[in-house]
Amino acid sequence: MAELSEKDIILKNLIAQRIEELRLKTGLSQSEFAKEHGIDRQILSRWESTKNKRGVTIYTVKKFCNMIGISLTDFFSNSIFDK
Repeated sequence: MAELSEKDIILKNLIAQRIEELRLKTGLSQSEFAKEHGIDRQILSRWESTKNKRGVTIYTVKKFCNMIGISLTDFFSNSIFDK
């Protein structure tokens, strides 16, 4: 697997931050959110981690969006991605 470029790392981290931000807006902890949506808490933790070298796929972002009832457009239509 090739090393991520600096821009790729920035995008990966922004996506992780956005997932955490949206999960926090649900008012649920990682454990509560994971239980409610039938996923492992460690998976959610990995999605929100900026230390995870792999990041998440677009399929994971779509799955998360489905869980919280938003579109991919809504996910990426945020000032965090304007950088």
